[in-house]
Formats: sequence, C-alpha cells, structure tokens
Amino acid sequence: MKVAIVGTGAMGSVYAGRFGKAGHEVWAIDVWQEHLDAIANSGLAVSGASGSFVVEGIHIGNAPSDAAPCDVWVIATKAPAVDEVAAQIAPLLQPGNVVMALQNGLGAGARVARHIPEAHIVIGIAEGFGSSIPKAGHVHHEGMRLIRIGEMNGGMTERVQELEQLWLDAGFNVRAFADIDLMIWEKFLCNVTLSAPCAVFDVTVGELMADQEAWKVALGCTAEAYQLAVATGIEFPFDDPLRYVSEFAATIPNASPSLRLDHLARRRSEIDVINGQVVALSHQLGLPAPYNETLCAIVRRRESYFE
Repeated sequence: MKVAIVGTGAMGSVYAGRFGKAGHEVWAIDVWQEHLDAIANSGLAVSGASGSFVVEGIHIGNAPSDAAPCDVWVIATKAPAVDEVAAQIAPLLQPGNVVMALQNGLGAGARVARHIPEAHIVIGIAEGFGSSIPKAGHVHHEGMRLIRIGEMNGGMTERVQELEQLWLDAGFNVRAFADIDLMIWEKFLCNVTLSAPCAVFDVTVGELMADQEAWKVALGCTAEAYQLAVATGIEFPFDDPLRYVSEFAATIPNASPSLRLDHLARRRSEIDVINGQVVALSHQLGLPAPYNETLCAIVRRRESYFE
C-alpha cells in the first residue's frame, strides 16, 4: 500500500514510522526540511509506547505532488493548514483513493470537504499518544490508546473495515465506528480538558491533575463542552463526563498536549478549533462558557507576542 503522511510533525511521524515498519511505501510530506533530511539520511527513529526502532526507506517530499498517486492520504497537519493541503491533494486523487482527516477539535471533515468530494473522505480520531519530537528525525510518544475511524457521513462500510485492518496491521490500536460524530465529541471533551489548561498553567497532564485548583479549571472546561454537546443532540454512553476525562488523562500523565508544545516553541496553536469552538458554539446557543472563554483569552494574548 502506498501511504502519504501529509504533515510529519509529532503525530504524523508516529504514523509514518509504524506504516514504514509494517512494510508499506510511505511518503513523509512536510515543509520542515531538517526533519525530512534526517529521515532520509538516518531513518525515522521512533521511541516510547511503540518500543524503540528506526525505519529506513521512507520517501520524503515538500508537497503532495511529490508523492502522487497514493492509495491513502493521511492529513496529519494542524487545523489551520488543512485547507491548503486538501486543495493540493484534490487534483491528484484517483478513483478509490482515501483521504483521512486526523485533526484535533471540531470540523476536520468539513474543512477537507471544501476541496475534496466527500466520497473520498474518512475521519480519524487519535487519542492518548502524547507525542513529541525531541529532535529532527526522532519522534517519541507516551501512549497509544486508540484511533477511531469512520465515514464522514456515518455508517459502517467495507472501506472503513479495510482501513481498520490496515492500521491494525501497522501496530495501531484501531476501531471502526458507525457513529463518528459521537467519537469526535468524546475525544473533543478530552482535548478541551487538557489543551488550553496545560498550556496556560504550563504543565504536563499529570501535573495538571495534581494541582487541585488548576484541575478544577480544566474540569470546568469539560463541563461546558459536555453541556454544549448535549444541547446539540449528542448522546454520550456515559453520564459523568468528569470521570470520563479524568480516567483518560490518568493514562498519559507525562504527556503535553500539542497546544502546550506549540507555546513552548512559541508557535500559534489550534485554540480556535478546540477550546475556542466551545466558546463560539456555546454563544450561538446562548450557553455560558466562562472557563473556556477565559483560557482562550489568555492563550490568544500570549500568542500575540509570538510573531
């Protein structure tokens, strides 16, 4: 199988490493040349929950056109880059090609669908990785809890089941779901709980949970996101969202959400599609969201100094 990972940051590099180790023809597409050069010259080093190994033979490129055609396109960029990447992939698609959107927050599929027919799109939701890049050519991840995949418009299809097997064979913990919207919201609760709070308090997940006052703020973000989801018709299989996110967070105590990593690197984050979405959508429905609103204001103020 020929697989292109478009966006080989921390998560994308984990995908590239495991697919390469499984013997697939993998293309790492990114604009970070130092990282790509290290992969080409010395292989991609992976450490952490997957074990420690080096994958050689991964192809590199700066644009999707360098890899085309591909059986599977995995868009692993952050949300702000999705429109540009999807537009680049669109003219390269052939019948039967799959485009997988694997972004944090809400609206990933819709952003891809602005450029690519929905028939090509599959949604992926990765959780519990806690991945980072210690140096160019090396990716580390603290865990690998689950990747959920599903058709953009729901339903269980043969294609999704085949993709599930593709990822399973590459060593991922994966499950295909018929109700992908529910899966998106379940992860979104965790994103909202950990992303802005870890960045604002400058702590790992475990440190956030250990600080009683900071964790109270994080759970306040959870409660607002849960209230929003229920108001929009999401029916969760649990009735205690605070316990749900707490159990999840406890599995990755050493992890730092990407939003905190962005701030440590003085990069703008995905705040608009994570905690910012709680604020925007809550306001549309007349719901209060003071915890998320306050944290978003702090994050955006900090990021105004990054340029």
